[in-house]
Amino acid sequence: MKRLNLPLSERDISSLCAGDAVLLSGVVYTARDCAHKRLCALLDEGAPLPFPLKDAFIYYAGPCPAPAGKACGSCGPTTSARMNVFAPRLLDSGLGGMIGKGEMSEETRQAIVRNGRVYFAAVGGAGAYYGNAVKRCECVAFPDLLSEAVYRMEIEDFPLVVAIDSAGRSIYR
Repeated sequence: MKRLNLPLSERDISSLCAGDAVLLSGVVYTARDCAHKRLCALLDEGAPLPFPLKDAFIYYAGPCPAPAGKACGSCGPTTSARMNVFAPRLLDSGLGGMIGKGEMSEETRQAIVRNGRVYFAAVGGAGAYYGNAVKRCECVAFPDLLSEAVYRMEIEDFPLVVAIDSAGRSIYR
């Protein structure tokens, strides 16, 4: 199992192969469908984004409210395929990679290769476990979307699998 810290270097990314298990630490941003739509609208307008896209990682998740003494509640991955319409554009705009659940489109796979990025898969049904790996969590954009808002999360030893590596190899093929 590889331990990696965000942001990932080109060397980190190129060393990963589909199927590798990793423990990821650092800052990620959550975003689901509605937040992705708004991020792309901001890009269309030439407006600033609520977080720096360059080398950032988006976790396709919506955290549950935090119980007492925790940074966040359950925070499991959502189905990544719902973000296929947005992912290539965000990757082409500098996004470092994504974390989610399930297969992504051929267009997204090609954008990962074109930009030398990576897509990590998280385990569906393990939201409580993932929530425990979140050390800090704060809403940074679109609070009206509630749990689907954009949250900045500091994660530690977040267990993931490389689903699509920078060469385009996929665990789903």
